Amino acid sequence: MTGRVVAVDVGTASVRAAVIDERGAVEGRGLVSIAYLSTGPDRAVYTSTAIWAAVCAAVRAALAEAAVPPDGIAAIGFDATCSLVLRDRNGRSLELEAGADTLAWCDHRARDEADACTATGNAALSSLGGVMSPEMQLPKLLWLKRHRPDLWPRLGLAFDLADFLTWRATGETARSRCTLASKWLFDAGETDGWPTEFFDLLGLDDLVERCGLPANATPVGSDLGPLLSDSAAELGLTPQCRVAAGLIDAHAGALGLLGTTASDGHAALVAGTSSCVMAVSSSPSPGAGLWGPHWETVLPARWTLEGGQSASGALLDHILSSSRFDTCHAAVVDRIEELRGHAGPDLAPRLHMVPDFKGCRSPMADPRALGVISGLDLDGSFDSLCRLYWRACVAIALGVRDVLEAFAATGREVSVLHVAGGHARSSLLLQLYADATGRPVRAAAGEPGDAMLRGGAIGASVAAGFHRTVAEAAHGMAAPAEERRPNPAARARLERDYRVQRLMREHRRALDDILAEHAMTARVEAS
Repeated sequence: MTGRVVAVDVGTASVRAAVIDERGAVEGRGLVSIAYLSTGPDRAVYTSTAIWAAVCAAVRAALAEAAVPPDGIAAIGFDATCSLVLRDRNGRSLELEAGADTLAWCDHRARDEADACTATGNAALSSLGGVMSPEMQLPKLLWLKRHRPDLWPRLGLAFDLADFLTWRATGETARSRCTLASKWLFDAGETDGWPTEFFDLLGLDDLVERCGLPANATPVGSDLGPLLSDSAAELGLTPQCRVAAGLIDAHAGALGLLGTTASDGHAALVAGTSSCVMAVSSSPSPGAGLWGPHWETVLPARWTLEGGQSASGALLDHILSSSRFDTCHAAVVDRIEELRGHAGPDLAPRLHMVPDFKGCRSPMADPRALGVISGLDLDGSFDSLCRLYWRACVAIALGVRDVLEAFAATGREVSVLHVAGGHARSSLLLQLYADATGRPVRAAAGEPGDAMLRGGAIGASVAAGFHRTVAEAAHGMAAPAEERRPNPAARARLERDYRVQRLMREHRRALDDILAEHAMTARVEAS
């Protein structure tokens, strides 16, 4: 009899679940929307109970489509965005604002705290390219202690969202090596521990105890135990179902994409609301503006290096929502193809964009960076919107080239780019990624989110005993991929666009320098 597991992928705006057999075939799917609440500039929060309810609904939908009984599922694996869930000492929801208890990964309220972390120059920052991002958990928790002294003493547990889901499922407070090493500064390498001196330096000497953090991290693929009876009933499963250690969504995608090609020269682009570029290697290779290298956060005996863009799909969403047209991505892309068919592939050559509308994650590592558009006119037509959208796509693709060049500066050359996430359903973006980076691009068969689900299923299949190791499971559950190669005819114009984008970033820095100089002069005069 074929063994089956359930995988759950919690993204920024939806929860996906799938029933997957031990060979990697998807037998049933479920999809439920979730929404974060924006409570102010750079603020975004969720309610963890609503996320759990969406998870349960998605799992039940997947089971129904697959027509698999509850006892037909041997294990479940979770992956999620790196959002921060807060609970009190009794495990109850610790409401931060508007009834919400979870800071979304894209909540940048802790930029000042991130800057304070970076200003220390502490050696612990070496695993983050020397710069702390407000998307990490430490600055968010420092913000909580500084700005919500009413809540800090009540804090008893703080989870990465994937670890919250495994806790909610099992009652176990174990944390995944994937989450702790990537987002919490846990050293999962030679020393295997917490940077307590760095915590003390920031006034967070009580962080480990306050957040209920463990002394050790749990490897990917570990069996955390069976489902609690109540959780099993909510999910539509049985208490005999095992639960695998959780994964960050991008890392699950990298596992699903790179599990069979875990060698130097391959990288995963997991692109949806944001974009993460990830590579695994047998040797560490740190680099400025990059996250990592982190030990065994994706594959055993491998280091992971990560770069990315905080807003990619979110930028395209913003362009559409800010326009006066009631339209959708597909309609705009179709019109772009028509316009390029008439005017040639070099559409709107004087219109250029720097896509840092929510900061620049890599390689500049500047959360305060802003987007730039050059070459606007008074045209308010739908075609003008399409041209702007096209140039945003070009800018996003060139941003991925930036990350790959940062990888190359560490000695890690990428020769093949594997793509998953929402961008994998766009033929326009897939070809742009190939053309802009000069690398062949591979998109796995199936739905765009299947790579993340497959990553979660790989961990669950090991927890269920279907496969002995994560590497073995990755090989046994691999999916075929379609390859797109760079178009040589696009090279010259995209090289031009890349030069323009870099120059625009230099101009932005020069403008910021003028503003900083003026602000300093004003302060001196005021004193």
